[in-house]
Amino acid sequence: MEHAKIAVAGASGLIGSALVRSLRGDGHEVVRLVRHEPRGGDEVRWDPERQTVDAAGLSGCDVVVNLAGAGVGDKRWTPEYKRLIRDSRVLGTAALAEAAASLPEPPRVFVNGSAIGYYGDTGDRITDESAPPGDGFLPSVCEEWEEAAAPVREAGIRTVFVRTGLVVASGGGAWGRLFPLFKAGLGGRLGNGRQYWSYIALHDEVAAIRHLIDREDLSGPFNLTAPEPLTNQEITEAMGRVLHRPTPFPVPAAVLRTVLGEMAGDVLGSQRVVPARLLESGFAFAFPGIEDTIRAAE
Repeated sequence: MEHAKIAVAGASGLIGSALVRSLRGDGHEVVRLVRHEPRGGDEVRWDPERQTVDAAGLSGCDVVVNLAGAGVGDKRWTPEYKRLIRDSRVLGTAALAEAAASLPEPPRVFVNGSAIGYYGDTGDRITDESAPPGDGFLPSVCEEWEEAAAPVREAGIRTVFVRTGLVVASGGGAWGRLFPLFKAGLGGRLGNGRQYWSYIALHDEVAAIRHLIDREDLSGPFNLTAPEPLTNQEITEAMGRVLHRPTPFPVPAAVLRTVLGEMAGDVLGSQRVVPARLLESGFAFAFPGIEDTIRAAE
């Protein structure tokens, strides 16, 4: 895509900040949606929970990317925090989709965040985008999250859902918490270690989003995960090899449930999710294997 004006919600998050750097590095104009009073022409005011967006600030945008949402692993899942996880995604998406659809010249594409949590626990079953939503809190959130983008779909705007897996990065997300533990020699498998983890390098996550922006023939859901998910045990062993540290301390399931509460079910759950549609579209992963992915994130 040649020079474009791109709005990004969730621009201060792990994925959003990396995407903004990548886009600006290639000369695109990026406007960031912010909750505070805008401090410059590259910021647009919005409030996801109150469902307000300065639609005028989106004028002229070719692309809108919505990656906003409270961190799933940031806090224990109290009823209040579960409501924030849902509302920050569902209400924010609805507001942004309505604002984009209302523009006299709407964007060409609307890229909306989602997650492989959509599928729930899939055990050892290989799961692609044709699978139905699972049961439980995260699948219900993901389903509502995607449904909230209905205004842009109904307006005829190309709409893409990026169902992201576990992003491997040292600067944030779940993996950002794992690196210090493993580097200290305190890493180990979680539970029995047989649960599948569907991961993706941060570099490939950003590259995949840009690929989906550029390809005008692509719409609907795309799994953003590396081609071959691995078990938690296999990933634990790879972390030990790359970081040259032993991994002797398994964390029993009972301890995880005590420490994490309801969220432990997702840490111990298994998701063997593959990026079928992304591969079919011709996307090439820079870091398809776990060891290279870990090295890239250090």
